Amino acid sequence: MKKISSVLLLAFLAVSPAMVESCVPWTKFREQKKKMKNYESENNGLISANEQLTVSNTELLAGMGVYKKELETMSADSARRVQEIDALKKSRLQLENRLQEMTLAMDVLKKGSEREASKLMMQIEGVQGDLQTREAELQKLSQEMTEKQRSLLAMESELDRRNRRLLELERIVSRQDSAVRALRNKVSAALTGLENNGLTVSVRQGKVYVSLDEKLLFKSGSIVVDPAGVSALKKLAVILEQNSDISITIEGHTDDVPLTSSPSMRDNWDLSVKRATSIVRILLESGKIEPSRLTAAGRGEFVPVDAANTPTARQKNRRTEIILMPKLDELFQMLE
Repeated sequence: MKKISSVLLLAFLAVSPAMVESCVPWTKFREQKKKMKNYESENNGLISANEQLTVSNTELLAGMGVYKKELETMSADSARRVQEIDALKKSRLQLENRLQEMTLAMDVLKKGSEREASKLMMQIEGVQGDLQTREAELQKLSQEMTEKQRSLLAMESELDRRNRRLLELERIVSRQDSAVRALRNKVSAALTGLENNGLTVSVRQGKVYVSLDEKLLFKSGSIVVDPAGVSALKKLAVILEQNSDISITIEGHTDDVPLTSSPSMRDNWDLSVKRATSIVRILLESGKIEPSRLTAAGRGEFVPVDAANTPTARQKNRRTEIILMPKLDELFQMLE
C-alpha cells in the first residue's frame, strides 16, 4: 500500500509547473509545492523506514526458517521421545508385572525358606550344642592329657632315678654276692675234712651258713664244746678275723624232746642259748674279733630242718648254725 502511494505522488509531481500555474493561483501553488516537499521528505523517510522494515522482515524470515527447522527437529525429537516414553512405559509395565510375579514367587520361597530355615536353624543349634559338648570334652581331655603328660614326665624321671638306683643296687648286690661266694670258699677251705662229717657250708639268701651237728660240738644236754669242735671253731675264727666286714650270728637249735629240768638248765630254749654263748666265747678267745660283730641266739626246737617225728629228723634238728653275713650298710643307705 505504501509503494502505491509513492507512485501516485511522483506522477503528481511530474506535471509541469505551467500546467499547475494555469490551473491554480500562485499562492496555492507555493503552498502545494511546500506540501509536496513535505510529502517528499516524509516519503523519503517512509522509504528509508520501509527499507529497514524490509531488511528486518528478511532477517525475520531467515530467523523464521531457522526456527522452523529447529521446530521440525524438536517435533521429530519430541515424537521420538514420545515413542521412547511409550517404550519405557511398556517396559516399566513389564517390569512391574515381572516384579509382582517375582514378589509372589519370593513370598512363596520365603514361606518355604522360613520352614527350611527354621529346620536348618534347629539342626545348626543341635550341631552347635554337640560342638560345645565336644569342645568341653576336648578341653577336659586336653587338661587330662596335660596332667598325664606331667605325670608321665614325673614317672619317667622317677623311673630313670629308680633305674639308676636299681643298677647301683644290682652292682652292690653283685659285689655282695661275690663277697659271699668268696667267703664261702674261704670257710670251706679252712674247714677242709669236716664238710659232710657233721659240718656243711652253704649259701642261702646272700648269707653263708656254717651248720655244725650236735655230735661235732656237744654231748647230749651239754653246753661244753668238744675238742674237735673247738679245733674247727678256731680255724673258722681265723677266717672271721681276716674279714672284718662280716657280721656273725650264732644260733643254737634243739630237737623237740623236752629237756629234764635242772638248776642250771630249765628247757630247750635255755640249752640252745647257752650253747650259742659257748661258741661265741670260743670265737672271741681264738681270734681278734670285735665282740660287736657277734650275736648269740637260741631258737630251741621251733626252727627244725626236718619236721618228721623220727630219730633221724631229731638228729638233724640238733645243730648249731653260724651265719656269716657281709655288712649291708651301703645297700641300706641306697634303700633309704
